[in-house]
Amino acid sequence: MLGEVVGEVRALADQQRLLDPRLVEAAVRAWSANTIRAFLSDLRLWDAWCRRSATSAGRATGDTVASYVRALSGLDRERQAAKLTPTRAPATIARYLVHIGWAYRMAGREDPTAAPLVRLEMKAARKLVGTRQRQARAIRYKGDVADLDGPASGVCLQTLLKACRKDMLGARDLALLQVAYDTGCRRSELVAIVVDDVEGPDGEGAGTLFIPKSKTDRDREGAVAFLSPATMRAIRKWRDVGYVDAGALFRRVEMHLDGSPRTVGQGALHPNSITLIYRRLIRAAFDRKLLGAIGESEVERWIASVSSHSIRVGVAQDNFAAGESLPAIMQAYRWRDSKTVMRYGAKLAAKSGASARLARRFLRE
Repeated sequence: MLGEVVGEVRALADQQRLLDPRLVEAAVRAWSANTIRAFLSDLRLWDAWCRRSATSAGRATGDTVASYVRALSGLDRERQAAKLTPTRAPATIARYLVHIGWAYRMAGREDPTAAPLVRLEMKAARKLVGTRQRQARAIRYKGDVADLDGPASGVCLQTLLKACRKDMLGARDLALLQVAYDTGCRRSELVAIVVDDVEGPDGEGAGTLFIPKSKTDRDREGAVAFLSPATMRAIRKWRDVGYVDAGALFRRVEMHLDGSPRTVGQGALHPNSITLIYRRLIRAAFDRKLLGAIGESEVERWIASVSSHSIRVGVAQDNFAAGESLPAIMQAYRWRDSKTVMRYGAKLAAKSGASARLARRFLRE
């Protein structure tokens, strides 16, 4: 990836010569793979904008960036370049500006994103669009229920576990679901698990998962997550039927034309596979009539709004419902930003707040 980053930054430099190549090299070493991919993607979008605006990226100014922000936020739909630019959420626009700014500074250029006009345009974008981010729909353990001791309802982890097939593919899916819920792992963390990361079971059947690196673990200190006895049994079954003795734990299951499992791949699942697995299991649960009164249209809305983050969001909501403290939730599931966790719990808080309690009281009467 170093060559790609160097190429993008060099294109912005005076006479395409980097004043300090060490700065770019250090950035590549310091950034995660996801950050590097986002950096490259965002710079290519920026270059495309400059081309549509008949401007050389190397000669861009604060006015060029301000026009880009107006197009991305939807404030400008008159210019042809703006019409060809999809609108984006303020958080995404802010990320674009961070990466563009870094690129110009590494190229030895004045940072055009630092112009006062750009800051004001960002403020206008937030005012127009709002700052609320679209949140993945939560997959909770028992669904959207107020009583954690009550029966499961609708799309939930328990239902998806029941929807898993009774073959090799089902064993993989069941182990994946349970590890995702126990640990709150992000998709990149799930697919990075190797057999040796799992320790146990102990005398009570529980185990632990060592997570060597994650999105918020910048210093690569690693973290340890709890695995329940049920999850340890699911992992053991998957490893037995899939002959997974070493290397990546969660792998692709190759299928015959008739839909039956054929063999297990050697490499790890792709991160994008996690969302697809969740969506497939929701559809399977519906087809097996495990979702109660939920109809086709609601299932389609679920499938459209679910993502690889859905179980992580559900874990946060279940912890809030169980009365766990914010610091405990952040520590257990490796969150760095308390605002993110609170946002996940906002919907749950609304259903258990003063307004909800008052409404339930009058309903009882």
